[in-house]
Amino acid sequence: MKIRSITYFCDGSFPLDGKAMAQAGACLQRARAALLQAGYEVQTTRAALQPLGAVPGLAPVQLPQYALAVQAQLVLNNIDYAGLGPVRLGDAQAYWAALPDVLAATQRIFTAGEIATRAGGVSLGAIQHAAQVALRNSRLTADGLGNLRFAALAGVAPGTPFLPAAFHAGGAPVFAVATEAADLAVAAFTGADSVAHACARLVAALELHGAQVQQALAGLPQTFTGIDFSLAPFPEQSASIGVALEALGVAAVGSHGTLAAAALVADCVQHARFPHAGFSGLFLPLLEDQRLAQRGAEGMLTVNDLLLYSAVCGTGLDTIPLAGDIAAGELAAIMLDVAALALRLGKPLTARLMPIPGKRAGDPIEFDFPFFANGSVLAHKRGALSGALGGNEDFALRAR
Repeated sequence: MKIRSITYFCDGSFPLDGKAMAQAGACLQRARAALLQAGYEVQTTRAALQPLGAVPGLAPVQLPQYALAVQAQLVLNNIDYAGLGPVRLGDAQAYWAALPDVLAATQRIFTAGEIATRAGGVSLGAIQHAAQVALRNSRLTADGLGNLRFAALAGVAPGTPFLPAAFHAGGAPVFAVATEAADLAVAAFTGADSVAHACARLVAALELHGAQVQQALAGLPQTFTGIDFSLAPFPEQSASIGVALEALGVAAVGSHGTLAAAALVADCVQHARFPHAGFSGLFLPLLEDQRLAQRGAEGMLTVNDLLLYSAVCGTGLDTIPLAGDIAAGELAAIMLDVAALALRLGKPLTARLMPIPGKRAGDPIEFDFPFFANGSVLAHKRGALSGALGGNEDFALRAR
């Protein structure tokens, strides 16, 4: 197991107060040292700020300037990445319109936008804006990686330590840990002679590492809010959640039985005893997992499959490669399904959709990025929203 991120949550301002980011850097370096001493590799440190509309003194037109100021503070304070905080439901369209400019101007900044919340319901207007942002982001680079740093959020609360979903609730700073822990599931399920045995081994591993991480961070003065043990993978066999699901007994990820296997894994994570933060479920990020990318390229794993599995785990549709000619209305239709699942099931989900310029469904794709596996573009069902669902209204969707 590795630490994907130590994430520090704090308030930003415009002009940016360098003192807050200096405090973030100091806390993150102490936390990194403590976890290294406990035997854990720490891949990144990150800061997460409050929603954009809540930043004092910040107008939408100033977002790129704000992002550059945050990025400069990251470099100064040895912090790897930052989430600027999402555009919220009800924020002006100008906030959405500025997000691609933020990504074009920076390398370390992540962005997000809310498309559904429990209080505000589903926002068709926000979904349309998010789809337009994703389409513009896809054209920022030839490989389509712009959307690595943008996600649409549905039912996501503050305090999640994974980017792009991370943002601060406001108030006193806190910090949390996100793990790369798919290898724990691979080890637990390989050779297990029963479901009970497999699950017991995984829960034991989660609780052991959870206790060790908590103990390592106990001496820090800042408030530690918990660990997101969502079993994030890395693109190699030993750290693949796809390999883990198949070791549990699924013939191939995407075949019948995958839903049940995903539900079992999510149940283990959610009921293991450790200080929970964020999603604390099961990630199925296609391009971050060698086996998932392989099954997608084979046609075994589809967009609809991944949407189905989101009903029992999380984090929604993550790092999904799509055809470069997908229409904004088609992206919006996919995002709407994610929003509906999140609110009806009362769970946080995200959509990080990645149209790849010049590519069609089935085309092979390769990335010069260590956290991504090579794969193929997934097919999507053509057709944009129209009629009532093609409008801009907000509507309530109550949890079942």
